[in-house]
Amino acid sequence: KQWYQRRVHGKQWYQRRVHGKQWYQRRVHGHLTTKEGVEFVKQAGPNVGATITAHHLLCNRNDIFKKGINAHFYCLPIIKGLEHQQALRGAVRDGNPKFFAGTDSAPHPVCDKEKCCAHAGIYTGHAVLPLYIEVFQQLFPDGDEWRQRLEDFMSHFGARFYQIPPNNDWVTLEQSEWTVPEEYKFGGQWNKPFYYGEKLPWRIIGHAFDEEQ
Repeated sequence: KQWYQRRVHGKQWYQRRVHGKQWYQRRVHGHLTTKEGVEFVKQAGPNVGATITAHHLLCNRNDIFKKGINAHFYCLPIIKGLEHQQALRGAVRDGNPKFFAGTDSAPHPVCDKEKCCAHAGIYTGHAVLPLYIEVFQQLFPDGDEWRQRLEDFMSHFGARFYQIPPNNDWVTLEQSEWTVPEEYKFGGQWNKPFYYGEKLPWRIIGHAFDEEQ
């Protein structure tokens, strides 16, 4: 626990530096992981935002240690405890536009993950939208509110923060349960994706690109 606390307290100097910068410089905390980070972004000016990954919303530190140490849950910033996960989920549930999606997908082969000095990174690129849907349906279990909330988090809040037009491309998803494969081919080797062996209720079935962009 002390190591996690040092990681958190080590951010204080950087946070003071951000507050001291000129207001028009935009600062993004990539892949936010702590409740202290959530509070900092909330209290900072409109030039400060943060991205949150699907795996930091779905997991907490306990998941790393189920049935021993699972290197496939090792990423940087490292997944924190339950109180930090709840703070991240609370920020998303509140619909604060200063928080938006950041995928952080890192496809390391199994041989680089399952060794003494495992490489940091979780591969979510195979199902990033279905994974975020899992989060939003947990946060908004009644009705279809989760749909607009998801679209804002994935497509609008980030574009608004960076002051760029929203992307006009479309992705089509279908409510059709599927099981995430145990492994994907990765070059000449194999990669274990996030949620391997688990079921997801939504899948991507198509996309359309805006040719005028």
